[in-house]
Amino acid sequence: MAEATEKELILVTGVTGYIAGRAAEALLQAGYRVRGTYRDLDAATKTKNALSEFNNRFEICEVSDIAFSGALDEAMEGCAGVVQIAAPMHILDQKAIPAVNQAVRIVNGVLESASKHPSIKNVIVISSVSAIRGGISRPHPFTEKDWPTDVEKMFEADPDGMVGGLVYKAAKVAAERAFWKFRETNKPKFAMASVCPSFVHGPPLVLPSSVFKIKETTGFIVSIQAGLDGPDIFKTNPWWVDVRDVARAIVFCVNNHMDGERFLAVAAYGPQQAVADVLRSARPNSKAIKGVPGKGYTMPGYKAPEDVDQILDGSKLVRMTGQDYIHYKKSVIDTAQAYEPLLAHVGPLVFVRKVARSICSYLMPSSK
Repeated sequence: MAEATEKELILVTGVTGYIAGRAAEALLQAGYRVRGTYRDLDAATKTKNALSEFNNRFEICEVSDIAFSGALDEAMEGCAGVVQIAAPMHILDQKAIPAVNQAVRIVNGVLESASKHPSIKNVIVISSVSAIRGGISRPHPFTEKDWPTDVEKMFEADPDGMVGGLVYKAAKVAAERAFWKFRETNKPKFAMASVCPSFVHGPPLVLPSSVFKIKETTGFIVSIQAGLDGPDIFKTNPWWVDVRDVARAIVFCVNNHMDGERFLAVAAYGPQQAVADVLRSARPNSKAIKGVPGKGYTMPGYKAPEDVDQILDGSKLVRMTGQDYIHYKKSVIDTAQAYEPLLAHVGPLVFVRKVARSICSYLMPSSK
């Protein structure tokens, strides 16, 4: 694997985000300089403080609206690569057509800006498993070769009838389709690759100020850690990857100038019972509901049981990088430990239940 040099500057968009923060950290650890875009200065300052050990190689720049044409022209000056993660979407407040149009506009804007800078060697976009899974009703292992054609047909036939998670899926599919169409049509000199994570947990770079601020899928573990049920969406689609593995995949793509490659990042099948079992085994006094230990998943590898027809196959990333994913058990424990300080200040159980219901409220059951 090629090694980074301090002469190479990588732009990470939306650096205050959950995945982007860890991506910036991983790139810095690999020897790169990183410039991160932000909209909220307070959040950017917290990210900068969290990466203070790399202070001389990490800088931030404001981009108030990445959807505007040319929004990243200045931010890309002198960069060798771009990691496109920022994707502002208010799913519950948007109809499918404006959400899709915005997602496509952002991706095309990033690529058009990159085309103006000869120094850019590669562009990596963070997509989603939502741009892979779907369109097949029979038993099937989903890989990087798949696309959710059912969602695309639904959007074409009745976009106004799509809500919540379906809007999210439509936007993710359209954005990544636009990414690859740009490559095919424009044949840019820079390499292009995508990383498509499943649901993501793992410790955040910057801890939210309260449980009310948890917007990532880590809320699943936090809920169970507090002795409650997790959000329903994660009960029906319990496929997980650690945020640090997503960051590692990004570094791999940058290091090796991956071109034309998609990577499905998914490490384990971990339903609510698996989380509870991990927490109770690691902490005898855990509040996690006991349930029926071992039910609904296979041990010791945290795989889907035989009655699950459609599975997600993230083995390509392992094969190409030569490194396995962070073990599911470690990921769950590390996540729980990271969020413990927030739970320590939570009051009565009724208050916790309100918090749990607010976690990941931007995801709807229809996103499965």
